[in-house]
Amino acid sequence: MDFDRYDRIRPIRWLGDRLALLDQRKLPFLVEYVECRDSASVAQAIRDLVVRGAPAIGIAAAYGVVLAGQSISARHGVEALEKMAPAIEQLQASRPTAVNLMWAIARMRHALSGAGIGWLRIIEAEARAIEAEDLAANREMGMLGAALIKAGTGVLTHCNTGSLATAGFGTALGVIRAGVANGRIERVFASETRPWLQGARLTAWELQEDGIPVTLIADGASAHLMKIGKVQWLIVGADRICANGDTANKIGTYAHALAAKRHGVKVMVVAPSSTVDMATATGDDIHIEERDQAELLSLNGARTVADGVASFNPVFDITPADLVDVLVTEKGVIERPDPEKMRAMFGS
Repeated sequence: MDFDRYDRIRPIRWLGDRLALLDQRKLPFLVEYVECRDSASVAQAIRDLVVRGAPAIGIAAAYGVVLAGQSISARHGVEALEKMAPAIEQLQASRPTAVNLMWAIARMRHALSGAGIGWLRIIEAEARAIEAEDLAANREMGMLGAALIKAGTGVLTHCNTGSLATAGFGTALGVIRAGVANGRIERVFASETRPWLQGARLTAWELQEDGIPVTLIADGASAHLMKIGKVQWLIVGADRICANGDTANKIGTYAHALAAKRHGVKVMVVAPSSTVDMATATGDDIHIEERDQAELLSLNGARTVADGVASFNPVFDITPADLVDVLVTEKGVIERPDPEKMRAMFGS
C-alpha cells in the first residue's frame, strides 16, 4: 500500500540532545511540539498526556532513559545504571497501566547492564531500535487485520490508536488505514472518548489529515449505531493484554464490546506483542489507574457540575477475552484468544 499517503504524522522526534513530543492536549487546533531536555520532563510529559498511547509512551520513556544517561558520567553500563536508577524509577512510575512503558524500560536496562565504555551510544541505538521496530510492527499488523475484513464494511474505533499513539501508522487505526487503502472499509466511526476526547480531538484529526472520511459519535451512541447496522467491526487497541486474553484499554471499551456482542458486531484488538503481559494472568490482576476528579467535573477549566459533586475517573477498563473475536499482533492473528492460544504464540 501507499504508506507515504497514509503514514505522515510523527508524534515523537529524537533530536540527539532532546526529545520533541507533539503536544496532544492542544490538538486539533494547535500543532505544537514540547521539547524535553531531561528525563524528568519526559516523565512529566507522559503523566500530563502530552504523549499518550501505550507504544508511544514506551518509545518516549526509552528516549527519557537516554536523556538521563546524558546527564551523568560513568565508566560502563552497570555504573551508569546505578546512577540513573532514580530517573528510571521516575519514568517507570509515570503511567502504571501501560505495559509498553515497563517493557521499554526493561529493555533499556538490559542494554545498559551489558554495555562497556560506549554505553551511552548503545542505549541511544536501543531507543532508536524500539521506535523503528514499532513502526514496522504497526505496518505488519495493519495488513494482517485488514485482510480479515470484507469489502463494504463499517467500523467503529475508540480512543486514539493511530500515528499519535505509536511510532507511526498506528495499531487499530493502522488496520483501518490499511482497510480503507485496499477498499475493504467503507465507513469509519469514532467515539468521542470522554473525558479527554481522544477520539474527537485526535482520531478524527488524524483521519482527516489522511483524507479518510470519519463520522464522530457520542460514546453512548455505539449500541444504537450497531443496532441499526452501520458497523460490522469494533476495532480497538490495548494498553495491556493478559495471559488469558483479557484486555485493558481506554475506559469505555468494555461497554462498546458488550454492545458488540449483543448485536453480532465482531471485536478486533490490535496491539504489538510488547503489549502482551504473560506474567499477568487475568484482567483482575491489573491496577486500573485513576486520574484527577476535576477532569470529569470541568471542561476547558470551567466547572460543569454543581459544587460538592464528586466523580469517579478510571482511565481504563477490562474487556474479557470472551468478548474478543480476534487479537492481532505483528506475530500473527489469534481468533477467540484463550490461555492456551496465548501461550502458543507468546510463550509462558
